[in-house]
Amino acid sequence: MRKTMKALVIFAVVLAMALPVFAGGEGESTTSTQLSPVQEIIKQAEGMTMEELAQKAIEESNGKMFYGVGNSSRGKTALPLFISWLQTFDPSYTLNYEWQQPKNNKIFDQLTADSLKDQGTFAMTLIQDGNQIESKMVRTGILDTFIPKEWAEANGTTAEEYTGYLPLQTLNKVFMYNNTGSKTYDNVWDFVAPGEHGLFMDIDSEIVGKNFLYMLTADQYATTLKNAFDALSDSEKAIFQPTIDEVASDAADLGLGENGKYALAWIKLWVESYNAQTDDGPICNTLVAASATDQFGLLVYSKLRSVEESATVSKKNIDIAAYNDGYQGFGGYGYCHYLFVTDNSPLPWTACAFIAYMVNTADGFSAWGKDIGGYSSNPDVAAETEAIYQHQTGGMAEDGVTVVFPALNDRGGDWWLSGDRLVIEDPAYCASVSFTVGSWIEMLSKYTPQ
Repeated sequence: MRKTMKALVIFAVVLAMALPVFAGGEGESTTSTQLSPVQEIIKQAEGMTMEELAQKAIEESNGKMFYGVGNSSRGKTALPLFISWLQTFDPSYTLNYEWQQPKNNKIFDQLTADSLKDQGTFAMTLIQDGNQIESKMVRTGILDTFIPKEWAEANGTTAEEYTGYLPLQTLNKVFMYNNTGSKTYDNVWDFVAPGEHGLFMDIDSEIVGKNFLYMLTADQYATTLKNAFDALSDSEKAIFQPTIDEVASDAADLGLGENGKYALAWIKLWVESYNAQTDDGPICNTLVAASATDQFGLLVYSKLRSVEESATVSKKNIDIAAYNDGYQGFGGYGYCHYLFVTDNSPLPWTACAFIAYMVNTADGFSAWGKDIGGYSSNPDVAAETEAIYQHQTGGMAEDGVTVVFPALNDRGGDWWLSGDRLVIEDPAYCASVSFTVGSWIEMLSKYTPQ
């Protein structure tokens, strides 16, 4: 089996090296170099203020039907706020709307099918999974990136200078553990130690989890794992060293950097040990119970907000690993919700205005900003959102009394997104290794004893 795996890995590397010859880079479509009608509108829109976009949207869509689709259901909450904003310019403005949230990663199939029409149904999308966005949506010309003028300025750039996609927010999934026992976690290698079985959404159920593993092989995060390993005691190092030595040749075959073997070792130990779950909600419900002593999970931080306090369940039963003094290594991973205009959008001006409203105003972001663990890509909106919701107090009002839950003391985007506290998804990198490293991971999954 070992020789078979290595042969597959080598084949994958060779094939992947050939792919760039046929595939465009990030943000490029391989279908044509000529701008489509929607891209022409986007080009104009990128030079306009929000007020100018609002007027264009009103002219285009007054009294019409707007369809959006996204991985987050909260687009449905943001749309009526957007309509109210447009009504400040024209009180007679009306817009009917529908927001769909496909399940089981079907959003890519839905957008692909809609792209076959001369004029699509969906005006825009809010979508996650940078790998598939890069390979299935952007390179194929199905989705177009729009960079609002004010958003670019808030980030110290221009639409022309900015490269990449437009993120609404970065969300984090963090290591958290039940603190009713004596166990603590102060190093990222602790989560793959013998006997540990973290609760985690299966990588085939939510692809951003697989992207997280891909990103570990990037030089930056492989080095983070190497540094965390170096911080272990000699006895702890001896536990992991055999696995590191075992995968060293695979790291070389995959063309990874000098610390790639640490990434592969951590991935191997994680894939072979985690307790696969179908959703983050049940993981959270398990961990907050007093009976879940010494269990841990890697899950969406914001899930803690929905926990109802009882005699046996409490948010006080949770510690966030990265908040521990002296913690070594990354504390979880981050991925983005990206905003795109469909290339055959029936209402492109309105789509651009809606996108600008969500990324440039606290009201537009409020559907997401009320929760911990989600950070606006606009620094001005992020600051205003924190001033409104005060996530960093760790408190929630109950019958007029502030009850403090340390786990809810979100240290904010500036803290989580600095250094290597989160492994941040890079769509281009994920797409570049999804076949090579992805094939290697699939072999681990396939042959892991159940």
